[in-house]
Amino acid sequence: MKVYAHRGYSGAYPENTMLAFRKAAELGTDGIELDVHLTRDGVLVVHHDETLDRTTDGSGRICDLSYQEVRSHNAAKLWSDRYAPEKVPAFEEYCEWAATQDLVTNIEIKTDNTYYPDIERKTWDMIVKYGLEKKVLFSSFNHFSMTRMKEIVPDYVRLGALVEHESGVKVFPGAYCKAAGFQCYHPPVARLNDENVADCKANGIQINVWTVNDMAGLEKLYAWDIEGIITNYPGVPLGWLASKKA
Repeated sequence: MKVYAHRGYSGAYPENTMLAFRKAAELGTDGIELDVHLTRDGVLVVHHDETLDRTTDGSGRICDLSYQEVRSHNAAKLWSDRYAPEKVPAFEEYCEWAATQDLVTNIEIKTDNTYYPDIERKTWDMIVKYGLEKKVLFSSFNHFSMTRMKEIVPDYVRLGALVEHESGVKVFPGAYCKAAGFQCYHPPVARLNDENVADCKANGIQINVWTVNDMAGLEKLYAWDIEGIITNYPGVPLGWLASKKA
């Protein structure tokens, strides 16, 4: 079971910041999950929400702001009593760092509410620039973006269908992903049951589950032999999994 740090080590550090990514890597996490948007002037940035309002001291939609405007705000607003200010990272900044690390990056293309024209191509071009082609996988709630990625990336690059708690593929996710040409299914833990786990395994589809922050979920997924989990607290499953090997 691979452990992906959700927006970096977001349980203890400001989400989707270089600080959270570095701290996740220091733990020895297998991978990092992050989110990519596009600014008004065409720069890829790492941020979860479409707007700056929740996690920074700025406001407004990323697609309406320039890169410099996005960078002018503190991305550690929610942790201001504990950490110094952090910038919203450019995706290129992340890639330059990731090229020096032994981890996989799960890149969520954030087109489920706002579609950024050609964001899929721009994201892949940045991956190629830093030689990360075999150290990434992609996912999105907008499965059109994964279909678009399928047209762009080599066959060895994994693509994942993200689904919400109350929407998306519920009964035959393995058959759906196989037919769509996706290698992975990314559901919340509550969406899984014996039947859809078996359907994914029967169709050769890997399952990466979000967001696993409790032992009950972790133990259930381990019993199912799930391929990956996405968690805010990567140190807990990493330690627990290491104990299972001892």
